Amino acid sequence: MTTAADGGGTAANEAGPLADDIAYLSALDLARRLRRGELSAVEALEAAAARVEARNRELNVVVTEDLDLARASAAEIDAARIDPARSARLGPLAGVPITIKDSLMVAGFRTTSGATELADHVAEVDAVSVARLKAAGAVVFAKTNLPRYAGDVQSYNDVFGTSNNPWNPQRSVGGSSGGSAGALAAGFTPLEIGSDIAGSIRNPAAMCGVVGHKPSYGVVPGRGQIPGPPGTLTQADIAVIGPMARTVDDCEAALDLMAGPDDWQATAWSLSIPPPRRSDPSGLRVAVLADDPYCPVDREISRAILATAERLAEEGAIVDTEARPEGFDFAKADRTFLTLLGGAMCGGYTRAEIEEMAERLREVDRLPGGLGIEGATIRHRQWLSANESRLQLRARWRAFFERWDVVLAPISPTVAIPHDHSEPMSERVISVAGRPRPYTDQMRWVGLFGLVYLPATAIPIGLHTSGLPMALQVVGPFLEDRTTLAVARMIERIGGGFVRPPGW
Repeated sequence: MTTAADGGGTAANEAGPLADDIAYLSALDLARRLRRGELSAVEALEAAAARVEARNRELNVVVTEDLDLARASAAEIDAARIDPARSARLGPLAGVPITIKDSLMVAGFRTTSGATELADHVAEVDAVSVARLKAAGAVVFAKTNLPRYAGDVQSYNDVFGTSNNPWNPQRSVGGSSGGSAGALAAGFTPLEIGSDIAGSIRNPAAMCGVVGHKPSYGVVPGRGQIPGPPGTLTQADIAVIGPMARTVDDCEAALDLMAGPDDWQATAWSLSIPPPRRSDPSGLRVAVLADDPYCPVDREISRAILATAERLAEEGAIVDTEARPEGFDFAKADRTFLTLLGGAMCGGYTRAEIEEMAERLREVDRLPGGLGIEGATIRHRQWLSANESRLQLRARWRAFFERWDVVLAPISPTVAIPHDHSEPMSERVISVAGRPRPYTDQMRWVGLFGLVYLPATAIPIGLHTSGLPMALQVVGPFLEDRTTLAVARMIERIGGGFVRPPGW
């Protein structure tokens, strides 16, 4: 086992012609080449590892590799490929080398979730989502960076240090799936698995200009991630596991492989995600929330969202920039989100810490510290009240989606932010249209939809004048994930989607 954060080459190192040739293939394209015998699984793995060796030191997004394990898996796939009896059983991703976020357990790999107390922890089993991609033939060769216990919208920790954005190394890759997004943008991997409780798939996808899908809550089993502690069986409220890639097709293919009941439910339950409401823009009903006074958005981003909606309208979509659910109140929804977020994350605090925070909150309105810290102190009765508010909001969104197919909305109010690791986190600020705004504004647009369990697909929509990528989220009805993916695919076709960062 090697630590990629401590080694790796420089930009001057040569990754090799094969590494450059396949670096930006989609996972599905690479799988097709492997099936046709144009390269072997071992060759694909070595090419991916060579590119990481050559360029990772600039970014520090890949933090742990185990090439011995990966080579054994790749060699087994190559042996099966030439055996007619075994080749027919190879999965759709057979031989595709991938990286995995370091909060998700991969058997035999060091899995730290960025925590010093887990710096030497080696997972004994795969997370359910990881196991399903491996069963499809994907070859995991490395882990990617994140904030400590996935608890920030930047990716840095005391175990592996800071990850840098391929678009500008002075900027964050976002978080918490920041190493995942950075590795995709740098051509280190064609596919990743992210997790999202407060935008942790969508925020880094936007910051790095890649595609990410936050599934409807419960569609992909969450077992096998840290936090909680290794071996935890609980699936936290709001939190989901979802695919990240450079294309919508790859995200949908990975979702299909990961989705479905876990072994608690599979005896009686099955999952059938309905087809998309529309496969082209004609007649598509699109609501647009491009900005809101409660959480102002950079003008270039909001204009890019409106321009994207206009392009869909030119192809026959019905677009409305004023449509909102009945009684829409962004501020109230955000308060409910933060309360339930804190409740979902309170397991990270001791009883004594929670009691101390509750006591201090009797004297002040807010506490310095991490995300959702006030909500960590709530009593069960308060949680029940907040959950009822959430259910009322879910009912309003369900009624809204009887009239509209999707919503286009911002992900973050700004492009990738400069690195800022100052403490306490709650005192950090970001700049939006030249004005300071709370650091936690980066959670509000994503929390608006995560709160009510809706699927959301992050898709790039062009470059900001800063040269950094812009993105939006396509949000749809609960369990209609294929609708948001289909509309993201339309946006990809009309001019959105991934582009390579300069120099990569």
